[in-house]
Amino acid sequence: MRIIISNASNEPIYQQVYDQIKFMIIKGELEEGELLPSIRSLARDLRISVITTKRAYDELEKEGFIEIVHGKGSYVAPQNRELMKEKKLKIIEDKLMEIVEESRLMGFTYDEIKEILKILFEEV
Repeated sequence: MRIIISNASNEPIYQQVYDQIKFMIIKGELEEGELLPSIRSLARDLRISVITTKRAYDELEKEGFIEIVHGKGSYVAPQNRELMKEKKLKIIEDKLMEIVEESRLMGFTYDEIKEILKILFEEV
């Protein structure tokens, strides 16, 4: 599991860890039942506080992304497929909203952006 911490980011470190693990689960890079690194191990690897790592794991558990089994470890929780689809759609909507806002600031029309999206979609 590869997590990158940015000291230049305005986001707290626990949020960066939370976001990256959550994104890996949503994308399917981490699968249901998969064992995550221990809190201490991840903290050591990332060179961050155990408290920071625990906070990220606690948030992930509270949101239903992982299950913490005391004495055994933390595992990727079973995910509701419909809920996962909604979470994926939300990520896409957020990114598209950024594009829409930037496009309007730059003076692009809906049709111009639609054409760019169509071209990019066909390329991939």
